[in-house]
Amino acid sequence: MDMKNAFLNEDLKKKQSLSPLKGTYDLKQALREWFDKFNNTICNLGFTCSPHENALFIRKSERGVVLLHLYVDNMSIIGNDVDGISDLKASLHHTFEMKVLSSPSYFLGLEFISTDDSIYLSQAKYASYLLARAGIIDNRTESTLRELNVRFTPMDGIVLDNSTLYRQLVGGFVYLTVTRPDIAYPVHVLSQFLSAPRTTHYAAVLHILRYIKCTLFHGLHFSVHSFLSFQAYSDADWTGDPINRRSTTGDCLFLGDSLIF
Repeated sequence: MDMKNAFLNEDLKKKQSLSPLKGTYDLKQALREWFDKFNNTICNLGFTCSPHENALFIRKSERGVVLLHLYVDNMSIIGNDVDGISDLKASLHHTFEMKVLSSPSYFLGLEFISTDDSIYLSQAKYASYLLARAGIIDNRTESTLRELNVRFTPMDGIVLDNSTLYRQLVGGFVYLTVTRPDIAYPVHVLSQFLSAPRTTHYAAVLHILRYIKCTLFHGLHFSVHSFLSFQAYSDADWTGDPINRRSTTGDCLFLGDSLIF
């Protein structure tokens, strides 16, 4: 759902200057006032704010669960309480001027493909943006994430003259791990050199990008037919850091055959 003219719905609590303004959106407190009004409205409908995410609201009842996630003036509503979702939409329409959109297919870099029995999540478009940002336009790809038995240190190679692109790409990798947990470990390693990256570290970034290009449409698949049993896996390299001899650990959790953590 989309809120029309969201910032025009809030009630300002302080007097404002009479200097000409282009609109309410120009008031620096507009976003805060809008969120306060929406928060009061949704809480009066029986929702509570998640303790882990201020923009996530949850309502549980005997009929089921309804979750609403707010992003500025756009919101996504999911849950197994079909009647509760309908009641929520009607209540929001009564308070605000709303526009009902179709089921999401793209949101904040995440692509959704839904079928009757599964959901597939990917970030192919976002990954393509990272490739373009790095200027990778040739056909070269890599079948592995990194070269075998390579351990990076802060003294490898030559310090980059401009580290901005390195930091942008590694930051982009961090967000890409939402649907690409396979790149999490090398991204963790390269994140340790953000303050003073060197040529060897940047070469590793390019290696990861070429691997991503080779596996552009990899993502997460969730099937309704997946059996409901938990399986957890963990591993460690045991004093593998070449500088301080610390260990790096990793773990993942499957619900059936679907990766959930």
